[in-house]
Amino acid sequence: MTTQSHPQPAPAPLPGARPGRDPDRAIKRGPRRVSAEVVAATQRDRLFDGLVHEVATKGYDNARVSDICQAAGVTRPAFYALFTGKEDAFLAAYRHGIAVVSQLMENAYREAGPTWPDAARAALRTLLEVLASVPAFARMALVEVDAAGPDARRERDALLTSFRRFFVDAGSGPALAEVGRDELVSTVVGGIYATVRGRVARGRAAELPQLLPVLTYAAMAPFLGTEAAIQATRPIRPDDGPSTTAPCAPTHPS
Repeated sequence: MTTQSHPQPAPAPLPGARPGRDPDRAIKRGPRRVSAEVVAATQRDRLFDGLVHEVATKGYDNARVSDICQAAGVTRPAFYALFTGKEDAFLAAYRHGIAVVSQLMENAYREAGPTWPDAARAALRTLLEVLASVPAFARMALVEVDAAGPDARRERDALLTSFRRFFVDAGSGPALAEVGRDELVSTVVGGIYATVRGRVARGRAAELPQLLPVLTYAAMAPFLGTEAAIQATRPIRPDDGPSTTAPCAPTHPS
């Protein structure tokens, strides 16, 4: 595991981090024509934000395409030029947001080092803080994904499988002598996901960073043993509490 730090570009905002009718993304008329590609990309981003807010507020089943377009300030013809329908738009927003979250977790994991507990705790902390910074996306991606159809649920299952990569460097603790490693990792990942989802479903996404100690312990005890897992829950440095800056929160007042 490398501990070398490399400069990283600013993370893209999560879908739902901004209002769909964000004035900074208005297509301004004037002598300089904006290319069709730029217009489409801007409309796509605004629709992502509008969709996340509508789905988080009303639920997937009750969020209509017309509501999403209204929230984004985009016409229905423009929506259907980009997506085949609500499910297609949901999947696109979900994939985009999950890619942002996953990259931030990967960066945190790589840069924390030098040990697996440090790296895994950093990735977990990043996950909790990013989701807490955009509660609408957290609800859309963790709760409403269950209502968005079989393709969305397959995407969710693939995401959980991908989280296994954060356990590749874990040790071989006492539990591994009696149970299969793959099943154990799947169980740990599933338990963490269920706990985070439950907090979000109860409308308490802002509290997610408070779960860091218990989820760190749950992630590490099977591999390190109880004493080492307890040690891993303690702050690594004096400022290792909840972050004061949310990496995917809006950068301007909404």
